[in-house]
Amino acid sequence: QVQFVESGGGLVQPGGSLRLSCAASGIAFSIYPMGWYRQAPGKQRELVARINSGGSTNYADFVKGRFTISRDNARNTVYLQMNSLKPEDTAVYYCHTLYGPSRRDEWGQGTQVIVSS
Repeated sequence: QVQFVESGGGLVQPGGSLRLSCAASGIAFSIYPMGWYRQAPGKQRELVARINSGGSTNYADFVKGRFTISRDNARNTVYLQMNSLKPEDTAVYYCHTLYGPSRRDEWGQGTQVIVSS
């Protein structure tokens, strides 16, 4: 059974930083691309950043230069370092992969990020 557990969210002031973690189990983690998505109230879920099995990354334009995705295959964990946070970054952040031959969506439960003074 695939399971993702996100952590590291919280309340932070504008300009601050947070580091999100997503710990995976039940999956051959190292071979899967992993993504971070976010969903703000009343908005659709959107891709924030993605990292493939080889470590190549891509980012949504709205986080380029501020967020960094990384992975530690020994720990089965993907990270999202978020710097220079803005109020518009407020959302629930989810990790995700497309799992198995059927490319089934697998999501974590999410971690809340609130950027506010």
